[in-house]
Amino acid sequence: MTCAVRIRGLEKRFPRVQALRGVDLDIEQGEFFALLGPNGAGKTTLISILAGLTRATAGTAEVMGHDVVRHYRQARRNLGVVPQELVFDPFFTVRESLEFQAGYFGLKRDDAWIDELLSHLALLDKADTNTRRLSGGMKRRVLVAQALVHRPPVIVLDEPTAGVDVELRQSLWAFIHQLNARGHTILLTTHYLEEAETLCQRVAMLKEGHIVALDSTANLLQSGAERHLELVLDGELPDFLQARLRGREAGRYLLALPDYAELEGILAGLRQAGVGVRDLTVGKPDLESVFLKVMREAAP
Repeated sequence: MTCAVRIRGLEKRFPRVQALRGVDLDIEQGEFFALLGPNGAGKTTLISILAGLTRATAGTAEVMGHDVVRHYRQARRNLGVVPQELVFDPFFTVRESLEFQAGYFGLKRDDAWIDELLSHLALLDKADTNTRRLSGGMKRRVLVAQALVHRPPVIVLDEPTAGVDVELRQSLWAFIHQLNARGHTILLTTHYLEEAETLCQRVAMLKEGHIVALDSTANLLQSGAERHLELVLDGELPDFLQARLRGREAGRYLLALPDYAELEGILAGLRQAGVGVRDLTVGKPDLESVFLKVMREAAP
């Protein structure tokens, strides 16, 4: 099967910085995929190359088997991008903006699909409102609709929920889930790592233009960071637990817990030492802790 996105040896050099350094990446059709990294890691540059907004210095990028340079028309027809910035035409209504966007791809009188987009994105009552009169959250909904109006099989979401309210975030993800269930490939960049953890099947992490981690979300969570145990004790931490100590704050001890099976032995040891447990919390690693660990350990 043709990859939804295929990248080989991708490099991008600017006069004072190299944004991408030999990136290789395959995203399969139907995946919900996260591309994560700190500011300046190269995420937006990679997306700009896929969208045809920036030329790579070296390497190739394909969307649904179409090279983004040699077959740019086919590649762009197969891709919808929701940009991070709020970009809109202030002279048109919401519906007119979508009709013009559809027209760029040769689509005419696709009113049923436009109405469905407006409905799913809670924009029906704003359909005849000029875009410049919309709030920031409403403008972001219009950007999502514009990216989807030509029904692209690959959808790129670049920080789609930045600065939006909880209600929009929930309705947006519900709609995107429906599209993914229908077979659309989703590529997400976000600084809300809990979103990526909940939504995405695989994750790639970029640092300084390199991919420094690439695996399923489940594998990253399982192997990437320590489980931990938080204890509030009636006394001091016994000596046999000092090697596990990772921090202490406001009377709480934070201990490493590599395996849940070790919990019973820890509690038995505390009883034997005559130290009571006032409160206990077992925490498992989340994607944020894995991300921070990977970024610390990755070679510059």
